[in-house]
Amino acid sequence: MEVYGAMKVAEKIKEALDACRKHGLPIVHVIRYYRPDGSDVEITRYEAFKKAGGALIKGTEGAEIVDILKPQEGEYVIVKQRWSAFFQTELDVMLKRLGVDQVVVTGVQTPNCIRGTVWDANSLDYEVIVLTDGTGAKTQEVHEANLYDMKNIGVKLMTTEEFINSLPNPPKENLVEKIRKDIEEGK
Repeated sequence: MEVYGAMKVAEKIKEALDACRKHGLPIVHVIRYYRPDGSDVEITRYEAFKKAGGALIKGTEGAEIVDILKPQEGEYVIVKQRWSAFFQTELDVMLKRLGVDQVVVTGVQTPNCIRGTVWDANSLDYEVIVLTDGTGAKTQEVHEANLYDMKNIGVKLMTTEEFINSLPNPPKENLVEKIRKDIEEGK
């Protein structure tokens, strides 16, 4: 279930991750695992799952986060079963608890997981930014068409460089540490 060009996108995601870490912003990694028997694979992917002899099974090659994007201590990991990172996961509750009102979406594929997550984030009243070079699809045409649709519902499109340059310089107080301290103090 590899997507052509995904590693080029991963390099841009790494740049965004590094900037967010420097600024102490909450980072959520979203991954997908399937059961080895495929009982939790969505109906539209089931045949491809069987043909591949299984895919995205925890502990197998291709199912883990690539090394350059591995979560660091204190970062969140959400396991999803469908296109949207919000569908039947704790993501919305977690973001609200952290006081997050804006999400930056990266990854592949633009017409599937990115679009599903963006639509749900928009429906849940988050301000949504999609990194145009930090997302990708099997073809540039499909990618561009989906970005166009997302822009038309009010999603902000930015390159990774534009996003990084929009962050305060120097970084503000480390937000993640402030949230943890407030929670510990019962605020």
